[in-house]
Amino acid sequence: FELQQPQDKVSVTVGETLTLTCTISREGPIGPVKWLKGWGSGNQTVYDQAGSFPRVKREVGESNTDFTIHIRDVQPEDAGTYYCVKFCKSLGGGEVFQRGKGTEVSVHETTLLHSMVAAAVVLGFLLLLGLVIALCMCRRKHRGEADSQCLAGPAAMGTFLPIPLRCCAGTPSTPSDGINRSCAFLQQSSKEDNYIHYADLQPLPAAPQHVRSPSAACSEYASVRIAAK
Repeated sequence: FELQQPQDKVSVTVGETLTLTCTISREGPIGPVKWLKGWGSGNQTVYDQAGSFPRVKREVGESNTDFTIHIRDVQPEDAGTYYCVKFCKSLGGGEVFQRGKGTEVSVHETTLLHSMVAAAVVLGFLLLLGLVIALCMCRRKHRGEADSQCLAGPAAMGTFLPIPLRCCAGTPSTPSDGINRSCAFLQQSSKEDNYIHYADLQPLPAAPQHVRSPSAACSEYASVRIAAK
């Protein structure tokens, strides 16, 4: 004779159905098979072949070897250790012939389970949000470095360098060398832009009459940005 109770631990949520597995190899001695909650003087009969238990149902109704049961609508007070026990008849009424190793049942509240799921969802969302922020900051940093390199590149290569010019000043009314011009700009020496020789600046309109000093000479300045070839 062999009694098998394979489940060590079972976890179930309030309101669900608990399944407890127990099988025997053969009928064995005369006597019932029972399910007990707890062991010792304080045990409680959960299922007995001769009794009536509204919440308990056999998986295989009239089987003599399969004593697997289903307990519906589990409540927190159903938590505990359950034993499948084979009894044999005796003069004293009944003695334990063999029992299973016991199945420890834990019952979880629905609200606790939902809270755990909600906490997991919130934690996952926060982790995802942090990852997105980190990626955005990283991309912005790399973009800023790239823009700085793009702005610094042309200046380093001499592509758009300002060309310093010196001015030979004169005014339309007082030409310095007999030529009616405003100002001639001569380029300083530059290896990159040596194809530019000069630039003429057109004269401004006549100054208004309320100029502080009529004898003051007009000056005009300009800067030229040249693309090197």
